[in-house]
Amino acid sequence: MDLDAIKKAKNGDTNEIGRLLQENMQSMYRVAFGILKTEEQIADAVSNTVVIVFEKINTLKKEEFFKTWLTRILINECYKIHNQNKKIVYLENYNEANLSYNERYTDFEVRELVRNLPEDLKEIVVLYYFEDFSVKDIAKIVKIPEGTVKSRLSRARKELEQKLMINEGERRQENG
Repeated sequence: MDLDAIKKAKNGDTNEIGRLLQENMQSMYRVAFGILKTEEQIADAVSNTVVIVFEKINTLKKEEFFKTWLTRILINECYKIHNQNKKIVYLENYNEANLSYNERYTDFEVRELVRNLPEDLKEIVVLYYFEDFSVKDIAKIVKIPEGTVKSRLSRARKELEQKLMINEGERRQENG
């Protein structure tokens, strides 16, 4: 991460803010995809995050933590949207949604299993495996102890392993 660019952004250089956001757009999308269910929700969370970053970049205390700060804002926005939409039942055609995700990701089954994890586990898995954050960085982002991050990763791995084994057994039965 270019610390000089972040300093310029903190001082109000909107071109630098835009460039930094553009550099992190793919990462932001992956984090939002891990938490939210629809493309519209993901787009809303990313858009809201962009607005907040433009408004509050000057509150960033340490330039080296820009990505952590950005990710924390995004996660908060994702959970706001998730909580607002809890009561909505989506009647979308599952096959169409399945097709569009398959075009974007090669390992759809694992991503779907991750998306179905409990919220506290899903957030940690997405940050650790899809965004390559360290346990220490995740602890800062999520504001929990490092030991809690490790235990949630362990629980998530066990849960995913069990689900993968169940899916494999079902496939074998279908194929005879």
